Amino acid sequence: MDQQITTADIDKTLLIVDDDKPFLQRLARAMEARGFTVETADSVAEGLLKVQDTAPSYAVVDMRLGDGNGLDVIESLRRERPDSRAIILTGYGNIATAVTAVKMGAVDYLAKPADADEVYAALTRDPETRAVPPENPMSADRVRWEHIQRVYELCERNVSETARRLNMHRRTLQRILAKRAPR
Repeated sequence: MDQQITTADIDKTLLIVDDDKPFLQRLARAMEARGFTVETADSVAEGLLKVQDTAPSYAVVDMRLGDGNGLDVIESLRRERPDSRAIILTGYGNIATAVTAVKMGAVDYLAKPADADEVYAALTRDPETRAVPPENPMSADRVRWEHIQRVYELCERNVSETARRLNMHRRTLQRILAKRAPR
Protein backbone atom coordinates (compact mmCIF):
# COMPACT_ATOMS: atom_id res chain seq x y z
CA MET A 1 0.00 0.00 0.00
CA ASP A 2 1.44 3.37 -1.06
CA GLN A 3 1.47 6.00 1.62
CA GLN A 4 1.04 9.56 0.40
CA ILE A 5 3.74 11.96 1.58
CA THR A 6 2.51 15.48 2.23
CA THR A 7 4.59 18.65 2.15
CA ALA A 8 4.22 18.81 5.95
CA ASP A 9 6.19 15.53 6.19
CA ILE A 10 9.15 17.13 4.40
CA ASP A 11 8.79 20.74 5.53
CA LYS A 12 9.21 20.88 9.31
CA THR A 13 8.63 24.60 9.76
CA LEU A 14 6.88 25.43 13.03
CA LEU A 15 5.33 28.66 14.28
CA ILE A 16 4.83 28.99 18.04
CA VAL A 17 2.58 31.85 19.20
CA ASP A 18 2.44 32.46 22.95
CA ASP A 19 2.67 35.58 25.14
CA ASP A 20 4.40 33.70 27.98
CA LYS A 21 7.97 34.45 26.85
CA PRO A 22 9.83 31.96 29.09
CA PHE A 23 7.46 29.16 27.98
CA LEU A 24 7.77 30.29 24.35
CA GLN A 25 11.58 30.16 24.47
CA ARG A 26 11.69 26.76 26.23
CA LEU A 27 9.23 25.20 23.79
CA ALA A 28 11.07 26.70 20.79
CA ARG A 29 14.39 25.19 21.94
CA ALA A 30 12.79 21.82 22.65
CA MET A 31 11.09 21.69 19.25
CA GLU A 32 14.31 22.71 17.46
CA ALA A 33 16.00 19.78 19.22
CA ARG A 34 13.29 17.56 17.68
CA GLY A 35 14.14 18.70 14.15
CA PHE A 36 11.79 21.64 13.55
CA THR A 37 12.75 25.00 12.06
CA VAL A 38 11.06 27.29 14.57
CA GLU A 39 9.66 30.81 14.26
CA THR A 40 8.10 32.49 17.31
CA ALA A 41 5.56 35.24 17.86
CA ASP A 42 4.20 36.68 21.11
CA SER A 43 0.98 38.23 19.79
CA VAL A 44 -1.87 37.55 17.39
CA ALA A 45 -0.71 40.42 15.15
CA GLU A 46 2.84 39.08 14.92
CA GLY A 47 1.56 35.53 14.37
CA LEU A 48 -0.70 36.68 11.51
CA LEU A 49 2.22 38.51 9.87
CA LYS A 50 4.41 35.41 10.06
CA VAL A 51 1.65 33.22 8.60
CA GLN A 52 1.16 35.67 5.70
CA ASP A 53 4.92 35.93 5.12
CA THR A 54 5.58 32.17 5.02
CA ALA A 55 2.87 29.85 6.25
CA PRO A 56 4.51 27.05 8.29
CA SER A 57 3.60 23.39 8.05
CA TYR A 58 3.03 23.21 11.83
CA ALA A 59 1.82 25.66 14.47
CA VAL A 60 1.37 25.75 18.24
CA VAL A 61 -0.85 28.66 19.25
CA ASP A 62 -1.97 29.87 22.67
CA MET A 63 -5.72 30.44 22.79
CA ARG A 64 -5.68 33.69 24.79
CA LEU A 65 -3.13 36.30 23.87
CA GLY A 66 -2.79 39.90 25.01
CA ASP A 67 -4.08 41.31 21.73
CA GLY A 68 -6.77 38.77 20.89
CA ASN A 69 -7.65 35.16 20.26
CA GLY A 70 -5.18 32.59 18.92
CA LEU A 71 -7.96 31.07 16.81
CA ASP A 72 -7.47 34.00 14.41
CA VAL A 73 -3.94 32.71 13.72
CA ILE A 74 -5.27 29.15 13.19
CA GLU A 75 -7.93 30.42 10.78
CA SER A 76 -5.37 32.44 8.78
CA LEU A 77 -2.98 29.48 8.66
CA ARG A 78 -5.75 27.18 7.42
CA ARG A 79 -6.52 29.66 4.59
CA GLU A 80 -2.86 30.13 3.61
CA ARG A 81 -1.82 26.50 3.96
CA PRO A 82 -4.64 23.94 4.15
CA ASP A 83 -2.24 21.00 4.72
CA SER A 84 -0.77 22.55 7.90
CA ARG A 85 -1.18 20.92 11.31
CA ALA A 86 -1.91 23.24 14.24
CA ILE A 87 -2.68 22.74 17.90
CA ILE A 88 -4.17 25.14 20.45
CA LEU A 89 -2.70 25.56 23.93
CA THR A 90 -4.63 27.17 26.74
CA GLY A 91 -4.34 27.80 30.46
CA TYR A 92 -7.85 26.52 30.97
CA GLY A 93 -10.05 24.53 28.72
CA ASN A 94 -13.68 23.79 28.10
CA ILE A 95 -15.66 21.80 25.58
CA ALA A 96 -16.98 24.82 23.66
CA THR A 97 -13.54 26.26 22.94
CA ALA A 98 -12.14 22.81 22.08
CA VAL A 99 -14.92 22.29 19.52
CA THR A 100 -14.38 25.78 18.08
CA ALA A 101 -10.62 25.19 17.81
CA VAL A 102 -11.13 21.94 15.90
CA LYS A 103 -13.74 23.53 13.61
CA MET A 104 -11.27 26.31 12.83
CA GLY A 105 -8.66 23.75 11.78
CA ALA A 106 -6.70 22.78 14.88
CA VAL A 107 -5.79 19.09 15.03
CA ASP A 108 -5.58 18.99 18.81
CA TYR A 109 -6.21 21.01 21.96
CA LEU A 110 -3.82 20.83 24.93
CA ALA A 111 -4.19 22.37 28.37
CA LYS A 112 -1.21 24.20 29.83
CA PRO A 113 1.16 23.31 31.21
CA ALA A 114 1.88 21.06 28.22
CA ASP A 115 5.41 19.77 27.85
CA ALA A 116 7.39 19.45 24.61
CA ASP A 117 6.73 15.70 24.38
CA GLU A 118 2.95 16.25 24.47
CA VAL A 119 3.20 19.03 21.88
CA TYR A 120 5.41 16.91 19.60
CA ALA A 121 3.07 13.92 19.90
CA ALA A 122 0.03 16.07 19.08
CA LEU A 123 1.72 17.65 16.05
CA THR A 124 3.05 14.41 14.57
CA ARG A 125 0.24 12.00 15.46
CA ASP A 126 -1.37 10.13 12.58
CA PRO A 127 -4.64 11.99 11.86
CA GLU A 128 -6.53 8.68 11.86
CA THR A 129 -5.49 7.67 15.41
CA ARG A 130 -7.12 8.95 18.56
CA ALA A 131 -5.17 10.81 21.20
CA VAL A 132 -4.07 8.81 24.22
CA PRO A 133 -5.83 9.90 27.43
CA PRO A 134 -3.49 11.90 29.69
CA GLU A 135 -1.69 9.97 32.42
CA ASN A 136 -2.12 12.71 34.97
CA PRO A 137 -4.98 15.07 33.97
CA MET A 138 -5.92 18.14 35.99
CA SER A 139 -8.45 17.41 38.69
CA ALA A 140 -11.91 18.96 38.46
CA ASP A 141 -11.01 21.15 41.46
CA ARG A 142 -7.88 22.38 39.66
CA VAL A 143 -9.82 23.14 36.45
CA ARG A 144 -12.39 25.10 38.51
CA TRP A 145 -9.61 26.98 40.31
CA GLU A 146 -7.87 27.80 36.98
CA HIS A 147 -11.14 29.12 35.56
CA ILE A 148 -11.78 31.32 38.62
CA GLN A 149 -8.21 32.68 38.43
CA ARG A 150 -8.62 33.46 34.74
CA VAL A 151 -11.88 35.37 35.26
CA TYR A 152 -10.32 37.15 38.27
CA GLU A 153 -7.40 38.32 36.08
CA LEU A 154 -9.76 39.37 33.26
CA CYS A 155 -11.69 41.45 35.79
CA GLU A 156 -8.41 43.16 36.74
CA ARG A 157 -8.37 41.46 40.15
CA ASN A 158 -11.66 43.04 41.18
CA VAL A 159 -13.25 40.53 43.60
CA SER A 160 -16.75 42.01 43.43
CA GLU A 161 -16.84 42.05 39.63
CA THR A 162 -15.40 38.52 39.43
CA ALA A 163 -17.98 37.22 41.93
CA ARG A 164 -20.78 38.85 39.93
CA ARG A 165 -19.58 37.32 36.64
CA LEU A 166 -19.15 33.88 38.21
CA ASN A 167 -22.55 34.15 39.91
CA MET A 168 -20.88 33.51 43.26
CA HIS A 169 -21.03 35.21 46.65
CA ARG A 170 -18.13 37.63 47.15
CA ARG A 171 -17.07 36.09 50.49
CA THR A 172 -17.04 32.60 48.97
CA LEU A 173 -14.80 33.88 46.18
CA GLN A 174 -12.48 35.57 48.68
CA ARG A 175 -12.09 32.26 50.55
CA ILE A 176 -11.27 30.44 47.32
CA LEU A 177 -8.74 33.08 46.30
CA ALA A 178 -7.05 32.94 49.69
CA LYS A 179 -6.39 29.19 49.38
CA ARG A 180 -3.55 27.50 47.53
CA ALA A 181 -4.21 25.95 44.14
CA PRO A 182 -5.51 22.38 44.30
CA ARG A 183 -3.49 19.62 42.62
